[in-house]
Amino acid sequence: MSTARPYAADDHGPEPAGPEGVPQVDTRAPEPMRRLALSGESGVVPLARDFTREALRDWGWLPAATADRRAAAEDVLLVVSELVTNACLHAGGPEELRLWRHPKALRMEVVDGGPGEPAPRTPHRAGRPGGHGMFIVQRLCLDWGVTRVEGQPGKTVWAEMAAPS
Repeated sequence: MSTARPYAADDHGPEPAGPEGVPQVDTRAPEPMRRLALSGESGVVPLARDFTREALRDWGWLPAATADRRAAAEDVLLVVSELVTNACLHAGGPEELRLWRHPKALRMEVVDGGPGEPAPRTPHRAGRPGGHGMFIVQRLCLDWGVTRVEGQPGKTVWAEMAAPS
């Protein structure tokens, strides 16, 4: 697990700047980041899944043309569910879901106000109920971690998955 990288593995920082320092962005492409406020909402896990499914449609992950692409989209939905559920169970609820589309990866971020540090249960026992969320995230993702803003409460738990080829 990495905890310090502020952007996706395939991203090398901000877009190159054009004239007068304005970032060069293809305005015809769907926006590369989506945000969903979750504070005070009920049914946040299905809400987050529906929001993610819509973003995957807009970004061309769905409808999936092959079984591999369908599995990748389902894995994204599962990871979002696990991150949001973890925030509900251990951090007083999620505040925001952010999805970042990069050429080679998708980054999912869940912001919460909790002080804890998520970690896969060790040792992992497949037959034991509960405690599988972060183990699933660890197994499905390229990388995951936690970022904090110094002097502010809460954290952002993030995970990255490879974009389907």
